[in-house]
Amino acid sequence: MNWRVEITEDALKHLQRITDKRVRENLFKRIEQLANDPERQGKPLQNELSGLRSVRAIGQRYCIVYRVERERVIVVVVAVGIRKQGDRSDIYEIAAKLIRSEQD
Repeated sequence: MNWRVEITEDALKHLQRITDKRVRENLFKRIEQLANDPERQGKPLQNELSGLRSVRAIGQRYCIVYRVERERVIVVVVAVGIRKQGDRSDIYEIAAKLIRSEQD
């Protein structure tokens, strides 16, 4: 079964900020692959990001953070970026902020 993949406005902005065209294209290709059994790809996230999954792309450098909505058969890409643990620009920190703002 193929899932429909949606990219949030925020995730699209993250992708547009990537200046290297090849990197951006490869990220889009990797996002498209989430249409094929997204729950078997990546890893489930914990704590604040519980309910989201993360898959690595482009030599493990980039992370694609997404949510699987089973009842709608949709994969929603929430954020795309580089993992920089302990840094404000860390993709998991950004994703957590986005989730908090959705809940407010």
